[in-house]
Amino acid sequence: MSEPGRDHFEIPKDMRTMAEASFDQARKAFEQFVSNTQATAGKIEERNATMRAGARDISSKALAYAEKNVQTSLDYAQSLLKAKDLTEVMKLHSEYVQSQMRALTEQASEMGQAVSRAAMDAVKPRN
Repeated sequence: MSEPGRDHFEIPKDMRTMAEASFDQARKAFEQFVSNTQATAGKIEERNATMRAGARDISSKALAYAEKNVQTSLDYAQSLLKAKDLTEVMKLHSEYVQSQMRALTEQASEMGQAVSRAAMDAVKPRN
């Protein structure tokens, strides 16, 4: 009871061509989006790796400075135990304070440079 030709559906050629072109554009846009997303993720990963390396460097410097300063303090305390009189104690104390001030100044400078280097590396443009 159906009319002849009514059960058969055909998309006009122009519509099919236009739909295929739109589909191709959508596929290319999606592929470009995925490619850009992967590139961005890679750059973020690089930055994170750079920041972790900088933090590791700063952390290892801080630990090395702490070790050195504790060792110096222990050496100072041991030298005080061997002092023969108050004059020698005062001399040892003066030398220790001057030495520590120089060391702390140098350490602060080096730490500042390491922090600056890490910050510059983190914001350096990547190609």
